Amino acid sequence: MEVTISTYEIMKQFPDEKTARIYLEERRWDGHTLCPFCHSDKIQTRPVDGLYRCLTCKDEFTVRTGTIMERSHIPLDKWIFAMYLIVTARKGVSSLQLSKELGITQKSAWFMLQRLREACRSGHEPLEGIVEADECFIGGKESNKHNSKKLKAGRGTVGKTTVLGMRQRKGIVRAMVVTGTDTETIQNKIRENVAPGSTLCTDEHSAYRGMPEFNHLEVSHSAKEFVNGMAHTNGIESVWAVLKRGYYGTYHNFSTKHLNRYIDEFSFRLNEGVCSVPSMDRVRALFHGAVGKTLTYKRLKMV
Repeated sequence: MEVTISTYEIMKQFPDEKTARIYLEERRWDGHTLCPFCHSDKIQTRPVDGLYRCLTCKDEFTVRTGTIMERSHIPLDKWIFAMYLIVTARKGVSSLQLSKELGITQKSAWFMLQRLREACRSGHEPLEGIVEADECFIGGKESNKHNSKKLKAGRGTVGKTTVLGMRQRKGIVRAMVVTGTDTETIQNKIRENVAPGSTLCTDEHSAYRGMPEFNHLEVSHSAKEFVNGMAHTNGIESVWAVLKRGYYGTYHNFSTKHLNRYIDEFSFRLNEGVCSVPSMDRVRALFHGAVGKTLTYKRLKMV
């Protein structure tokens, strides 16, 4: 199996709606169609391609039902191509670029990307072993803002949103927006996401101290110490490097209220999208995350 697949090859593989639908049905049901409402296997095929009727609950459904693609009028072959772009674009893809690639409006492309980011949201299995934790700050520099938008409250992290990240060595990444870097906030999030008994590697920030359930190792960045034996935070800092390259190079700005979705996208790409994983396996993983999740435009705007 080839590890990578080119844009030309994926467009040949899914030239129309029907081939894309058949592919997604095989990925979702593996030849055994189940009702997404009552999970019955007593299914009747309707005259319209891809439309099914459950003989148990009498509801009709398609492969889109109960997924992020529900009630979308965008053809399924374009959805697959968008999934391909999400998992292969290291720094992400903007709604403007996606609208040009798919021949849809930017508004539709933006909504499509937000739905795909919803599919990127992972589970909550605890990280274990050696786990690195660190925080970063997302937002523009005060000196670069128009005078009317400056907070005039200092420099550094002023006006920026705090993101806490954890990375299991040779494992998965977990990151989220937090309200601050105080001890209670930081420690609560770490306890929610890291299994007791794990080795926690951090910098010298005092908020990480005082958690006896972890074997805590730290490095002193202020003293120019970046590695101390097995203690370092290079792994999680590489996550911030990729996130900020996407911020400055692709998106130029992250909406604060949707920032968690962008973080989920970058985390998914780091967890599932490494180059050693075949491209279509990454697409399948993203579609698997899309099942069981729905997102309406009204709910998205109300967040």
